[in-house]
Amino acid sequence: MLPKVRGKLTANAPLAPLVWFKSGGAAEWLFEPADASDLSDFLRELDPAVPVMGLGLGSNLIVRDGGVLGVVVRLGKAFAGVVREDSTTLACGGGASGILVSSKARDWGIGGVEFLRSIPGTVGGFVRMNGGAYGRETKDVLLSCEVVLRSGQRKILGVEQLGYTYRHSELPEGAIVVSAAFRGHIDEPAAIQAEMDRIAAAREESQPLRSKTGGSTFKNPEGTKAWAVIDAAGCRGLRKGDAQVSEKHCNFLLNLGEATSADIEGLGEEVRAKVKAHSGVNLEWEIQRVGVTG
Repeated sequence: MLPKVRGKLTANAPLAPLVWFKSGGAAEWLFEPADASDLSDFLRELDPAVPVMGLGLGSNLIVRDGGVLGVVVRLGKAFAGVVREDSTTLACGGGASGILVSSKARDWGIGGVEFLRSIPGTVGGFVRMNGGAYGRETKDVLLSCEVVLRSGQRKILGVEQLGYTYRHSELPEGAIVVSAAFRGHIDEPAAIQAEMDRIAAAREESQPLRSKTGGSTFKNPEGTKAWAVIDAAGCRGLRKGDAQVSEKHCNFLLNLGEATSADIEGLGEEVRAKVKAHSGVNLEWEIQRVGVTG
């Protein structure tokens, strides 16, 4: 029996509707906590052997077809707030989207976080993976975050404690980011909006935004771009079932209709093999792959 909660706890909850690829199996349990205390109490009382995973907007994620064992934690509206602490600092819930954070910052004349608009995820997700775009990363603007550890302990961590590297942090497995503080700089809202418009136009021109995709598939290898080595290996438009390498941006995989997660992940592995054979580059997955095979 699972601990009692004040939020919502659902057994055998389908995850495909909650992720961008629209594929994959169900969560053994899906927990949407009422607040951070509800999450803390639940994890403290939960059998330590039960695995726990956080889920944001489900963008950079492949959920395998056999689903996810244990508990998937999804932060809802209670964690989606953004408030201004002072003239340059934002306090954000772990469930707030990058678009919301950057838009609130613009309204309050706080510049420097415009790039968060282009990260297709939530605060909890891009704090965990040091999300970034257009020359900036989360570590450049993060002051601190509050996490609930797998043990149920609530802890404040400064940016220097997260061990950030490219698209990686040292947050322990099962830890859920419930809030974060970001610092920007004072700027004119019109200038901030202009930069957000520039970023939006660049994304629209270069990325398949209106497709079932997972965002950037592979990390950029040192000294080059992932899309460039994928293109050079002849993988543009490559298909496996209904999974396809985007013709618009080679570092995006697409679900053209009824692709399974096995199709998508298998296509990614085929791309990795072709790139390795062509250029010797060993592409590393940026998209997180979770769960068990179907």
